[in-house]
Amino acid sequence: MSTLASPPPRFTIQFPKGSYKLGVNVADADSLLDLARTRLAACDGFAVATINLDHLVKLRSPGPFRDAYAAQDFVVADGNPIVWLSRLAKQPVDLVPGSDMVLPLARLAKETNTPVALLGSTDDILAVAAKKLAEDVPGLEIAGAFAPPFPFDPESAAADDLLDRVATSGARLVFLALGAPKQEILAARGRTRTPQLGFASIGAGLDFVAGSQTRAPAWVRKLALEWVWRMMTNPRRLAKRYALCAMILPGLAVDALRQSRSR
Repeated sequence: MSTLASPPPRFTIQFPKGSYKLGVNVADADSLLDLARTRLAACDGFAVATINLDHLVKLRSPGPFRDAYAAQDFVVADGNPIVWLSRLAKQPVDLVPGSDMVLPLARLAKETNTPVALLGSTDDILAVAAKKLAEDVPGLEIAGAFAPPFPFDPESAAADDLLDRVATSGARLVFLALGAPKQEILAARGRTRTPQLGFASIGAGLDFVAGSQTRAPAWVRKLALEWVWRMMTNPRRLAKRYALCAMILPGLAVDALRQSRSR
């Protein structure tokens, strides 16, 4: 694990009955890049998680995902509801979507001569994403691209083998595009098995880079309506997810108000 301390929480999310607390400890994108730069310069690893309401639904129950979040070095707000809750608690943080951090982190990797690896999705998509990143960030060294077989268990011996292969490739920064909870669990495993590697969990970030998925237009995201765009593109898969997210919002808002009054 890292010898460098992680920053203290900027905004704390309290779960019902005080059973669990989660801290968002990086306030904005510039702070995340500064922290990553420090770790990379020290040849020290890290793991970045991007918290959203769907993650909070999953984190309500103890298990591997909750354990994985405890092992993350940096947690940023990936979702406008998290940003709004932080403002309600008078502990504001900025929106830092994982997919928005792919290019900035790639540029940082080039600046610091850090080889990167792409992990997740499919071989074809990773090949296109690698080509696009090399075009967008000239001089970026892509040490390898790794598409795990389906189904993939991030707690298996195969996961350990995959982490070892990534480390052997010479990569120092790994873009994890496996989706939650697999990417966070694999990152947590990597923090122990390959502590020299930095892991950035970016969800569909590489699919967006490759163009295999279309992200909501900028004006939709500016209006905080990306969830509507996603719902329209895949209502069968996302309807239940967003319903569960809506159900936990009132309790989270009440806790945020309590935090604001205690300051």
